[in-house]
Order: sequence, then structure tokens, then C-alpha cells
Amino acid sequence: MLSREKQEIADRIHGLEEGLIGLSHEIHRHPEIGFQEYKAVDAIETYLKTQGVEIERNYCEIPTSFRAVKKGRGKGPVVAFLAEYDALRGVGHGCGHNVIAACAVGAFLGMASKMDQYDGEIWLLGTPAEEGGAGKVLMLERGGFDGVEFALMMHPTGGGVERNYINRGGRASGSITVSFRGKSAHSSVPSAGINALSAAISVFNQIDMIRPTFGVQDNVNGVILEGGTAGNIIPEFSKCEFCIRAETMKRADELIGMIKGCIRRAQDLTGAAAEIETEPIYAERYPCLPLCKAFKENMGELGISMCYPKPGELFGSSDIGNVSIRIPAIHDYLSITDDASIEAHSTEYARVAAEPRADEICILGAEGLAMTAFDILTDGKLREESIAYHKEIVPAFYGKE
Repeated sequence: MLSREKQEIADRIHGLEEGLIGLSHEIHRHPEIGFQEYKAVDAIETYLKTQGVEIERNYCEIPTSFRAVKKGRGKGPVVAFLAEYDALRGVGHGCGHNVIAACAVGAFLGMASKMDQYDGEIWLLGTPAEEGGAGKVLMLERGGFDGVEFALMMHPTGGGVERNYINRGGRASGSITVSFRGKSAHSSVPSAGINALSAAISVFNQIDMIRPTFGVQDNVNGVILEGGTAGNIIPEFSKCEFCIRAETMKRADELIGMIKGCIRRAQDLTGAAAEIETEPIYAERYPCLPLCKAFKENMGELGISMCYPKPGELFGSSDIGNVSIRIPAIHDYLSITDDASIEAHSTEYARVAAEPRADEICILGAEGLAMTAFDILTDGKLREESIAYHKEIVPAFYGKE
């Protein structure tokens, strides 16, 4: 049974249900890719203004990042709710970030209604470009999380109650794009040209040659984005992209170094000039178990059971991992469809992200996150356990502040 304080928080969020679901659907109707989520931020700002909350836009000098702050009666813990709202190119909200955004807004407003009674403060951070661009990494580098002591967010999943996960990890991930510039020529005289496509193919072949040396968690997958215009022309330009996953950010960086070696050798072999672009590495994830347990308990009080992932499961990556290295954080999962065949990053998942079950999870997740923030603000033992766990679980090679 919920305590009086938590019931009041839940009631406050329940009273905002129509507006929060409307916000989720508005973001869903206008999917925008990373760093272009202007309509999403406009919608969030407009809704928050109806609740008397102003946001700081262009946070960390990122046009589609924002921050809102609600201070309590005195100095105390600082808890941030993280909102994501970018969509997938060509798919829409196939990862349910519209639900994440509205859920975070609801959690912030629910806890904000009680802050005059407690010490500390809560933040709502708009974190763009999770699907590509590593918005949270940029925010970390620019001081956007400075002062935050705990970070909370919920992510939709699918497959029913068996995939309502807490304490779910994630591998490190990075990407590298290489463009080769050669010289076009008629295919009847290939020696007159420099084949940029051959350089790209060489990189793929070299990666396949060294693949047997990879660890169990290492994975490199690549695609050729451009490779010529006609079969009777030596390609003067090619472009390929590689996605790297590994157990740790440190190992992902090592794999990127290996691929750069393959690129250099392809350049030397073919004479095509290489241009390399990399994105910030998404770190592996270190969920804060005491906070996960608190969220699980709160969701249980709301009628939603949660569980741990099965050992050995392989999961994707997110820039929440970089946050989890810095501060205690959770990124727990609630299913918005019982159909296990509907996978994330699909048009089918985008469809269910605006259906009634997703709406229900949006509200319940907001209640659970807000109640977990209440636990952090009011329970010194939970804070101590969470900080101690975080220090223990994050590898020493990342350093301790």
C-alpha cells in the first residue's frame, strides 16, 4: 500500500494524464531525428508552461536540449529525470521515445508538487540524439550534468511482463564512417583511375581477416553507403559506415583503432585518400541496483511486476551508459505490448508506441519514477547504498572523481 506522500504524488500525475498522453501523441505525430527535435521541445515547453514551469532552452549550447529545475525548501540531493524524444530515420518513434519524454515530464511534475516539503531539488533534462549523435555524452562534456547526483529514466520495451526489466546492462557502442576519394576512369582502362570502391572492399576484407581475434562481446558490422554510379566507370568515391559494439568503452575504442589501421592499409594499397569520421562512444551501462530495486518496489505497488534479465542476453547500447559511469543512474524497462514478435526499431513498434497500452505505461512509469525520486530525497540510507554501489561497480580504469 502506498504511503500518503506517494499516493499524493501518484494522484497528481494521474490528474495530468490527459495532458501527458496528449504530449506523447504530439511528439509521436512529428518524428524528428537527433539534434532536429525542435517540434518535440516546443511541445514539451508549451505543456510545461501550462503547469507553471519554465525551461532553459539551448542547454549546453545544444539547440534541442533543455533543463527545468524545481528546488525544495533547502539544500539536499539533486535528482534528474531524463527525457529522450528523437526518432529513427525512416521509422518514426520505433523506440518509443515519445513515451520516454512524456513519462519524464510527468515524473518531474509529480515530484515538483511536493518539493516545498523536502530538501533538495529535481531537474528535468532534455537529452537529444540518443539514437545517433550521443546527446548525453555532449551534455556530460559540457557540464550539463554537473551537480546532478542521481539520474532516473524509463524506457519502453515489448514482450509483456517477462521483459519488464530492471538492472539491464548494455554494451559499449561506437561508429566510424570512412569516405574514399579516388579517380574515375573508363572501366576498359582501370589503370587510369583510382578505385575508391576497391579501397572500401579492402577494409571489409581486412576486418573479416581479424575477426577471429575478437572477443565474445566484440562485434563490428558495416555497410557500403556509396560505391559508384555505373559498372563501366571506375568509382571515384565510396563511403562506408561501421557500427562497433564491445563489453566496455575502452575495448570499443581499441576496435575503432583496429578499423583505422585497416583504413590506412586500404589507402596505401589503392591510392584512394581516406576521410574518417567518428562519433562519441556510447559507454557500457552500470545500472545502480539499489535504485533499480526501489523502482521495482514502487512499480509493484502500482500493480506492475518487474524482473531481472536472463543471464547471457545481448542488448543494445545507449548514451545513458556514459551517465551511469559518472553518477548513480537507472534506465529500467516497461513493456508497452505483449506481442514479443514486435521488435524495437521497427514500424510496428512505432505504431504501438501511441496505443492505449503505451499511454498507460507512460503514466504508470511517471508515477514510479517520481516515487523513486521521493525515496532518494527522503531516505539517506538509500542514497548511501546507491553511492557505495556505484563506486564499487564502475571499473577503476574510468577513474573516480
